[in-house]
Amino acid sequence: MNLNQVRDEAAVSIWHLVDSPALWVSFASFAVAWLTVLTQRYHGRFSIDGDTGIQKFHTNPTSRVGGLAIGSGAACAYLITPSGDFQYLLWPLLVAGIPAFLFGLIEDLTKEVSVTVRLVATMVSGFTAWMITGNSISSVHVWGLDYLLGFTAFSVLFTAFAVGGIANAVNIIDGFNGLASGTVIIIFIGLALINLQLADVELARICVLFAAITFGFFVVNWPWGKLFLGDGGAYFLGFAVAWTSVLMMARHPEISAWALLVTCAYPILEVGFSVWRRKKRHLNVGDPDRLHLHSLVKRRFIRQLMPNATSGVRNSMTGSTMWLAALLPVFLATRFWNNTPALMACCVGLVVLYSLIYGRLTQFRWCIIPARNRPISGVAR
Repeated sequence: MNLNQVRDEAAVSIWHLVDSPALWVSFASFAVAWLTVLTQRYHGRFSIDGDTGIQKFHTNPTSRVGGLAIGSGAACAYLITPSGDFQYLLWPLLVAGIPAFLFGLIEDLTKEVSVTVRLVATMVSGFTAWMITGNSISSVHVWGLDYLLGFTAFSVLFTAFAVGGIANAVNIIDGFNGLASGTVIIIFIGLALINLQLADVELARICVLFAAITFGFFVVNWPWGKLFLGDGGAYFLGFAVAWTSVLMMARHPEISAWALLVTCAYPILEVGFSVWRRKKRHLNVGDPDRLHLHSLVKRRFIRQLMPNATSGVRNSMTGSTMWLAALLPVFLATRFWNNTPALMACCVGLVVLYSLIYGRLTQFRWCIIPARNRPISGVAR
């Protein structure tokens, strides 16, 4: 059987994993999300995300504790699935994810947890997962770096940093209705397809369940923006994506680490380019701005495409348009999951494509340019 036949079978068999547990966890997530919306008048003074701020694009005060729905769905997944290998893989993820989720949720409620503290919390989650399982990144198919990863201390620190980086990357794209949650669903489906090609049904099931959990929240968030994912939800889902990727590398040495990098390319590119851009503008890397790719897509593309639409409609259309930025890398990763040279070429191509689109949206021409050193002004939301 050739690789194409295996991939075709994987694409079909993923539907076999959308079974009763997946439906139940999706319903649990949806129910808690909708209950949070219905009870907003009772907790709103703590949970509402106001409509003022440099990165605020919504027009109505909205609760940002959607992470409660995600956490409830994850807990439900553990409770209703049979014991065995699946629960053995799932419970460390849930326990280790507590610091990332908790500090994100505290920020959602108090707005007083610094970016540095939240980054450290996500790294602690990565370290805790290693403490429980003993798994860490031992190879990334880069000469020299693989040698250093042979030392346990370096491997653990690298793993914690990578996990924290991806968790924060998911949080940084949480700017429009459906953007972060839709991207996470696409990524988990991509990881599930790769796992099925590796014949790892248990990890594939975890990916499908997390996609289902995220979907339960998604239908409340998109298109009407009744509830926001918040830092608690974004950090926990980002950690789940990252740790699932670590488990894949630990269980299957034949998979290229670059496949997992490409799978998460969109949020990684966004956070990497944001850090570079802010450094170029002599800003703190944690300072907010309105120069993210998704912000520019709304103001330069969606606004012209839908000049008479309300801000809420543009918000949701921007989120769904940006799913294309997640779909392309996931397609490439599932196609070349064990071909490191091809995946490296994909990374270069995605960086160039991102730069070209960014140049088009900021300079109105197709070009690869450095980040702007001054904010774009005079453009309505």
